[in-house]
Amino acid sequence: MKFRTWLKLAAVATAMTAATLAIAADHGDGLVAKGDPPSDITDVYSWIDADRLVIVMNVSPSATIESKFSDKVQYWLHTTSGTEFGEKKVPLDIVCTFDADQKASCWAGGEYVTGDATAEAGIASESGRLKVFAGLRDDPFFFNLTGFNAVAKFVADNAGSFMLDAAGCPKVDVGQSTTIVTTLKEDGAGNPGKDDFAGKNVLSIVLSLDKKLMTEGGPIVSVWGATRAAN
Repeated sequence: MKFRTWLKLAAVATAMTAATLAIAADHGDGLVAKGDPPSDITDVYSWIDADRLVIVMNVSPSATIESKFSDKVQYWLHTTSGTEFGEKKVPLDIVCTFDADQKASCWAGGEYVTGDATAEAGIASESGRLKVFAGLRDDPFFFNLTGFNAVAKFVADNAGSFMLDAAGCPKVDVGQSTTIVTTLKEDGAGNPGKDDFAGKNVLSIVLSLDKKLMTEGGPIVSVWGATRAAN
């Protein structure tokens, strides 16, 4: 089977022995991804829930109730498990697809589940080791875009005055640092910054997996997501 180039790659690493949230977010891509919202990944994140690992892939920025997962895209969550960072790890790929009627089909190792995954409880494989929800959800990303753009303009306007350290990185004085931090926290008019993604939605694929299924190589699991064109 031939696949097109990955439209987005996001990586997270989760230690299965700790209940730490791992997250990677990316909003705003090139024209190719923007032109195909169902394949445009905004977030990949995961956490531990008792004896299960939860992995979430969000796609389709600013999704609406009319938005659908594509029946021409495969949604991949690549995982590896090991005992130490940097060592050779055991891979386990999770793949989800959708038909034109939004019926989901997901594979994870020997686990398989298919059906309507839009109900809040989702659907489960026969063994229950794999559970899937897929549908519209609130975008979890928080970002003060106005403040960020104001900081970017400040840096661009003052780039010539920054001194560089030995590594070529700009050094800022106390006054510049204060201005940058304050600007980043405000809305450009002296008011507290707001979440520019409030009220926006995404299409979310939520996977709940038996932790033992994910840790054949060891307790440290890495997760990264990609979207690929289906044949």
